[in-house]
Amino acid sequence: MTKLIINADDFGYSKGVNLGIIEAYQNGVVTSATMMTNMPRAAHAAALALENPGLGVGIHLVLDCGAPVCDHVPSLVNEKGVFHKMAGIEQFAELADIENEYASQIERFFALGLKPTHIDSHHHLHGHQKIYPTVERLAEKYRIPIRKVSANPQHMSNVKLQTAQYFNHDFYGDELTLEYFIGLLDTVLPYETAEIMTHPAYIDEPLLTGSSYALQRVRELAILTDKRVQEAIADKKIELVTYTEVANQFFV
Repeated sequence: MTKLIINADDFGYSKGVNLGIIEAYQNGVVTSATMMTNMPRAAHAAALALENPGLGVGIHLVLDCGAPVCDHVPSLVNEKGVFHKMAGIEQFAELADIENEYASQIERFFALGLKPTHIDSHHHLHGHQKIYPTVERLAEKYRIPIRKVSANPQHMSNVKLQTAQYFNHDFYGDELTLEYFIGLLDTVLPYETAEIMTHPAYIDEPLLTGSSYALQRVRELAILTDKRVQEAIADKKIELVTYTEVANQFFV
Protein backbone atom coordinates (compact mmCIF):
# COMPACT_ATOMS: atom_id res chain seq x y z
CA MET A 1 0.00 0.00 0.00
CA THR A 2 1.32 3.42 -0.98
CA LYS A 3 1.61 6.01 1.78
CA LEU A 4 0.71 9.36 0.23
CA ILE A 5 1.28 12.88 1.54
CA ILE A 6 -0.91 15.54 -0.08
CA ASN A 7 0.86 18.75 0.84
CA ALA A 8 -0.51 22.30 0.58
CA ASP A 9 2.22 24.88 0.00
CA ASP A 10 2.17 28.56 1.05
CA PHE A 11 0.58 28.24 4.51
CA GLY A 12 0.97 31.70 6.06
CA TYR A 13 0.75 33.66 2.81
CA SER A 14 -2.64 35.17 3.68
CA LYS A 15 -5.77 34.40 5.69
CA GLY A 16 -7.48 33.17 2.55
CA VAL A 17 -4.69 30.71 1.85
CA ASN A 18 -4.61 29.56 5.47
CA LEU A 19 -8.36 28.98 5.69
CA GLY A 20 -8.42 27.22 2.34
CA ILE A 21 -5.71 24.83 3.46
CA ILE A 22 -7.57 24.07 6.68
CA GLU A 23 -10.77 23.44 4.69
CA ALA A 24 -8.86 21.05 2.40
CA TYR A 25 -7.57 19.26 5.50
CA GLN A 26 -10.80 19.10 7.48
CA ASN A 27 -13.11 18.29 4.57
CA GLY A 28 -10.77 16.96 1.92
CA VAL A 29 -7.61 14.97 1.30
CA VAL A 30 -4.82 17.38 2.26
CA THR A 31 -2.72 15.89 5.06
CA SER A 32 0.20 18.30 5.24
CA ALA A 33 1.12 21.96 4.74
CA THR A 34 4.30 23.98 4.61
CA MET A 35 4.50 27.43 6.19
CA MET A 36 6.12 30.61 4.88
CA THR A 37 7.29 32.03 8.19
CA ASN A 38 8.32 35.34 6.61
CA MET A 39 4.80 36.15 5.38
CA PRO A 40 2.29 38.40 7.23
CA ARG A 41 -0.14 35.64 8.20
CA ALA A 42 2.34 33.07 9.53
CA ALA A 43 1.12 33.53 13.11
CA HIS A 44 -2.47 33.01 11.94
CA ALA A 45 -1.38 29.80 10.20
CA ALA A 46 0.42 28.60 13.31
CA ALA A 47 -2.68 29.17 15.44
CA LEU A 48 -4.75 27.16 12.98
CA ALA A 49 -2.14 24.40 12.99
CA LEU A 50 -2.25 24.18 16.77
CA GLU A 51 -6.04 23.85 16.57
CA ASN A 52 -5.65 21.04 14.00
CA PRO A 53 -2.86 18.84 15.37
CA GLY A 54 -3.49 16.07 12.83
CA LEU A 55 -2.27 18.34 10.03
CA GLY A 56 1.44 17.86 9.44
CA VAL A 57 3.17 21.22 9.11
CA GLY A 58 6.62 21.80 7.68
CA ILE A 59 8.69 24.82 6.65
CA HIS A 60 8.33 26.46 3.23
CA LEU A 61 11.66 28.27 2.92
CA VAL A 62 11.40 31.55 1.00
CA LEU A 63 13.90 33.66 -0.91
CA ASP A 64 11.73 35.31 -3.57
CA CYS A 65 8.44 36.39 -1.96
CA GLY A 66 7.84 39.05 0.69
CA ALA A 67 10.51 40.37 3.03
CA PRO A 68 13.21 38.55 5.00
CA VAL A 69 13.00 37.49 8.63
CA CYS A 70 16.68 38.20 9.26
CA ASP A 71 17.54 41.86 9.85
CA HIS A 72 20.73 41.98 7.78
CA VAL A 73 20.82 40.00 4.54
CA PRO A 74 21.64 42.80 2.06
CA SER A 75 22.36 40.58 -0.94
CA LEU A 76 18.86 39.09 -0.81
CA VAL A 77 16.79 42.29 -1.00
CA ASN A 78 16.16 45.16 -3.39
CA GLU A 79 16.02 48.86 -2.59
CA LYS A 80 12.53 48.41 -1.08
CA GLY A 81 13.77 45.83 1.40
CA VAL A 82 11.89 42.91 -0.15
CA PHE A 83 13.32 39.80 -1.73
CA HIS A 84 14.63 39.86 -5.29
CA LYS A 85 12.76 37.88 -7.89
CA MET A 86 14.39 34.75 -9.29
CA ALA A 87 16.82 36.55 -11.60
CA GLY A 88 18.01 38.74 -8.73
CA ILE A 89 18.73 35.70 -6.58
CA GLU A 90 20.93 34.31 -9.32
CA GLN A 91 22.73 37.62 -9.74
CA PHE A 92 23.10 38.96 -6.21
CA ALA A 93 22.44 36.38 -3.48
CA GLU A 94 25.38 35.41 -1.30
CA LEU A 95 25.44 32.01 0.38
CA ALA A 96 26.11 33.44 3.84
CA ASP A 97 23.00 35.60 3.59
CA ILE A 98 20.94 32.66 2.31
CA GLU A 99 22.04 30.53 5.26
CA ASN A 100 21.33 33.29 7.76
CA GLU A 101 17.89 33.95 6.32
CA TYR A 102 16.91 30.30 6.11
CA ALA A 103 18.09 29.72 9.68
CA SER A 104 16.03 32.73 10.81
CA GLN A 105 12.94 31.35 9.07
CA ILE A 106 13.43 27.99 10.79
CA GLU A 107 13.89 29.67 14.16
CA ARG A 108 10.71 31.69 13.57
CA PHE A 109 8.84 28.42 12.93
CA PHE A 110 9.93 26.99 16.29
CA ALA A 111 9.09 30.29 17.99
CA LEU A 112 5.51 29.94 16.74
CA GLY A 113 5.17 26.81 18.89
CA LEU A 114 5.36 24.17 16.18
CA LYS A 115 7.63 21.23 15.42
CA PRO A 116 8.34 20.98 11.68
CA THR A 117 7.67 17.73 9.86
CA HIS A 118 9.94 18.58 6.91
CA ILE A 119 11.54 21.30 4.78
CA ASP A 120 10.58 22.38 1.28
CA SER A 121 10.75 25.75 -0.48
CA HIS A 122 8.94 28.35 -2.52
CA HIS A 123 9.48 27.64 -6.23
CA HIS A 124 11.64 24.62 -5.29
CA LEU A 125 14.68 26.82 -4.67
CA HIS A 126 16.08 24.37 -2.11
CA GLY A 127 16.88 22.10 -5.06
CA HIS A 128 19.05 24.72 -6.77
CA GLN A 129 22.61 23.42 -7.09
CA LYS A 130 23.95 26.56 -5.40
CA ILE A 131 21.49 26.43 -2.49
CA TYR A 132 20.94 22.74 -1.75
CA PRO A 133 24.15 22.17 0.27
CA THR A 134 23.13 25.03 2.60
CA VAL A 135 19.67 23.52 3.08
CA GLU A 136 21.16 20.10 3.76
CA ARG A 137 23.49 21.58 6.37
CA LEU A 138 20.58 23.31 8.13
CA ALA A 139 18.46 20.16 7.93
CA GLU A 140 21.22 18.27 9.72
CA LYS A 141 21.59 21.00 12.34
CA TYR A 142 17.87 21.21 13.11
CA ARG A 143 17.14 17.52 12.44
CA ILE A 144 14.46 18.14 9.82
CA PRO A 145 13.91 15.98 6.70
CA ILE A 146 13.88 17.59 3.25
CA ARG A 147 11.31 17.27 0.45
CA LYS A 148 12.75 15.38 -2.49
CA VAL A 149 12.95 17.73 -5.47
CA SER A 150 14.19 15.48 -8.26
CA ALA A 151 15.74 12.14 -9.14
CA ASN A 152 19.17 13.77 -8.88
CA PRO A 153 21.08 11.81 -6.21
CA GLN A 154 22.82 15.04 -5.15
CA HIS A 155 19.47 16.13 -3.74
CA MET A 156 19.34 13.16 -1.42
CA SER A 157 23.01 12.54 -0.76
CA ASN A 158 22.38 12.12 2.96
CA VAL A 159 20.14 9.12 3.63
CA LYS A 160 19.14 10.56 7.00
CA LEU A 161 17.34 13.36 5.17
CA GLN A 162 15.27 11.04 2.97
CA THR A 163 11.54 11.59 2.96
CA ALA A 164 9.05 10.39 0.33
CA GLN A 165 10.46 8.33 -2.52
CA TYR A 166 8.48 10.18 -5.17
CA PHE A 167 7.40 13.81 -5.53
CA ASN A 168 4.73 14.94 -8.00
CA HIS A 169 4.33 18.68 -8.70
CA ASP A 170 1.99 18.42 -11.69
CA PHE A 171 -1.24 19.49 -9.94
CA TYR A 172 -0.78 23.09 -10.96
CA GLY A 173 -2.13 25.27 -13.75
CA ASP A 174 -5.15 26.78 -15.43
CA GLU A 175 -6.91 23.64 -16.66
CA LEU A 176 -7.14 21.47 -13.56
CA THR A 177 -9.97 18.94 -13.34
CA LEU A 178 -11.17 16.30 -10.94
CA GLU A 179 -10.32 13.60 -13.46
CA TYR A 180 -6.78 14.92 -13.82
CA PHE A 181 -6.13 14.74 -10.09
CA ILE A 182 -7.54 11.21 -9.89
CA GLY A 183 -5.22 10.28 -12.75
CA LEU A 184 -2.25 11.65 -10.81
CA LEU A 185 -3.00 9.13 -8.08
CA ASP A 186 -1.89 6.37 -10.44
CA THR A 187 1.60 7.90 -10.63
CA VAL A 188 2.19 7.23 -6.93
CA LEU A 189 1.16 3.57 -6.94
CA PRO A 190 4.61 2.13 -7.84
CA TYR A 191 6.11 3.70 -4.71
CA GLU A 192 5.91 2.92 -1.03
CA THR A 193 5.90 6.64 -0.16
CA ALA A 194 4.99 9.66 -2.26
CA GLU A 195 3.91 13.30 -2.16
CA ILE A 196 1.59 15.34 -4.36
CA MET A 197 2.03 19.11 -4.12
CA THR A 198 -1.06 21.36 -4.05
CA HIS A 199 -2.01 25.01 -3.49
CA PRO A 200 -5.63 25.25 -2.25
CA ALA A 201 -6.95 28.59 -0.99
CA TYR A 202 -9.84 30.95 -0.64
CA ILE A 203 -9.28 34.18 -2.53
CA ASP A 204 -8.58 37.33 -0.53
CA GLU A 205 -7.08 40.67 -1.45
CA PRO A 206 -3.43 39.86 -0.58
CA LEU A 207 -3.53 36.70 -2.70
CA LEU A 208 -5.41 38.28 -5.60
CA THR A 209 -3.04 41.23 -5.85
CA GLY A 210 0.18 39.50 -4.78
CA SER A 211 0.24 36.20 -6.65
CA SER A 212 0.01 35.29 -10.31
CA TYR A 213 -1.43 31.95 -9.17
CA ALA A 214 -4.60 32.99 -7.35
CA LEU A 215 -7.93 32.06 -8.93
CA GLN A 216 -6.61 28.61 -9.80
CA ARG A 217 -6.30 27.85 -6.08
CA VAL A 218 -10.07 27.94 -5.63
CA ARG A 219 -10.38 25.26 -8.29
CA GLU A 220 -7.75 23.21 -6.48
CA LEU A 221 -9.73 23.53 -3.27
CA ALA A 222 -12.92 22.35 -4.97
CA ILE A 223 -11.16 19.27 -6.35
CA LEU A 224 -9.36 18.41 -3.14
CA THR A 225 -12.61 18.49 -1.17
CA ASP A 226 -14.63 16.51 -3.73
CA LYS A 227 -15.86 13.21 -2.24
CA ARG A 228 -14.99 11.42 -5.47
CA VAL A 229 -11.30 12.04 -4.77
CA GLN A 230 -11.63 10.39 -1.37
CA GLU A 231 -13.41 7.45 -3.00
CA ALA A 232 -10.67 7.09 -5.62
CA ILE A 233 -7.99 7.09 -2.93
CA ALA A 234 -9.85 4.34 -1.05
CA ASP A 235 -10.39 2.33 -4.26
CA LYS A 236 -6.68 2.48 -5.08
CA LYS A 237 -5.83 1.41 -1.51
CA ILE A 238 -3.72 4.51 -0.90
CA GLU A 239 -3.06 5.49 2.71
CA LEU A 240 -3.03 9.23 3.40
CA VAL A 241 -0.26 10.23 5.82
CA THR A 242 1.98 13.14 6.84
CA TYR A 243 5.76 13.40 6.66
CA THR A 244 5.91 12.15 10.23
CA GLU A 245 4.89 8.69 9.00
CA VAL A 246 7.38 8.52 6.11
CA ALA A 247 10.46 10.50 7.13
CA ASN A 248 13.57 8.69 8.21
CA GLN A 249 13.24 7.62 11.82
CA PHE A 250 16.59 9.24 12.61
CA PHE A 251 14.68 12.49 13.09
CA VAL A 252 11.76 11.14 15.11
